[in-house]
Amino acid sequence: MNDKQSAGVTVRTRRSPYGGNYLDDTAIEIIAGQITRCPRRSALFDFDGTLSLIREGWQGVMIPMMVNILLPYARPGETEESIRRLVTDFVTRLTGKQTIYQMIELARQIEQRGGTPKDPIEYKWQYLDLLWEHIRARVEDLKAGRTKPVDLLVPGSLGILQALQERGVVMYLASGTDLPYVMDEAEALGLMPYFGDGERVFGALDDYKKFSKAMVIDDIIKRHNLHGDELLGFGDGYVEIENVRAAGGLPVGVPSDEKYRTGINEWKRRRLIEAGAAIITPDFREYESLVAYIWGES
Repeated sequence: MNDKQSAGVTVRTRRSPYGGNYLDDTAIEIIAGQITRCPRRSALFDFDGTLSLIREGWQGVMIPMMVNILLPYARPGETEESIRRLVTDFVTRLTGKQTIYQMIELARQIEQRGGTPKDPIEYKWQYLDLLWEHIRARVEDLKAGRTKPVDLLVPGSLGILQALQERGVVMYLASGTDLPYVMDEAEALGLMPYFGDGERVFGALDDYKKFSKAMVIDDIIKRHNLHGDELLGFGDGYVEIENVRAAGGLPVGVPSDEKYRTGINEWKRRRLIEAGAAIITPDFREYESLVAYIWGES
């Protein structure tokens, strides 16, 4: 156990087994050595896996589909398992970007093996059809009231959104999922009021070059005349954490266990730290402690 003095406030912490420090009596891990603790004016949230659990298991749809597509083009010595590792690597590396980028990489891998791929958009449509079969019942049950929104949200999501809203933080939602799906699912989960009733919700576009999380972050900074450390970012993917860090903001990694809705996904945690996460929180159950720490109140 040790005490840290920050912004005139003594912060009690204990060492984590991973090299960081846990805030006392919490599972919130402070990774960065020095964090500016001050009020934040804007916050960017990723959607899938950070707030929404509707698409939990999407990797289990995308990766097998890609392995089956790529397997006929296997090079000598390549096995189904080695192709699965390859696909898993680029799918996870590109998580947080628009889905089309994963399909572009699939097409590139086919070309490298002497094949002639389809247009990446066709692979994307194929994936979306398969994914819809995976999540159809969740969406239908949610809209029909058979499932409560809280059951398909990362625990504590509504709490942290409410806490930030009460502090006057302008919040944005940005997802690599296509915008119409993000809007529909965010509405069903009751999240729209926190994001300007949809005015501050962004997602993948047919013209994919017109959207990226980095572009959203740049727009937020310019629109609100922010200094970098006035921006707060939450995500469970490499891309949004890297983008917020590059902009000088405070990136909070949320390596949620989407399947069991408790504990931490260790693989996500390692990737988020590699991307530059300054803080790690398994979910938002301890949002009061998290917000108080960021604001320098505890």
